[in-house]
Amino acid sequence: MAAIPFGLVGAVIGHMIMGYSLSIISMMGLVALAGVVVNDSLVMIVHANDLRRQGSSAIEAIQQAGIRRFRPILLTTITTFGGLAPMIFETSRQARFMIPMAISLGYGILFATLITLLLVPSLYLIIEDIRSRYLMNPDLAIVET
Repeated sequence: MAAIPFGLVGAVIGHMIMGYSLSIISMMGLVALAGVVVNDSLVMIVHANDLRRQGSSAIEAIQQAGIRRFRPILLTTITTFGGLAPMIFETSRQARFMIPMAISLGYGILFATLITLLLVPSLYLIIEDIRSRYLMNPDLAIVET
């Protein structure tokens, strides 16, 4: 879920690059974008959690998940943007209605993929550090009196 706002930033930047303003149709593209971004993040996190259950450390698990899930995440991005590119760059009058949605989804996923591959593993390790420090060590946990 942490990657969703960065996808939104990518969509806004895409609208600025293409010279379109945000519209209700753009918002529909943002909803679709959120689904794709969450899916990409889940693919990596689920694989890391599976590796953790098999006995890997947190850093080994997220490194292996990043290596093993890099290609599926990148292919999702390339195929989605590639499929939307003809609509994004269409000049016909009939396509004008759907172009903002394609811009939101296409540019948002390009930006969010970078974030998914960099930020999500970092956040995973940060959360694991917090969990191991405060939840696993009862002496450091905050105790209500």
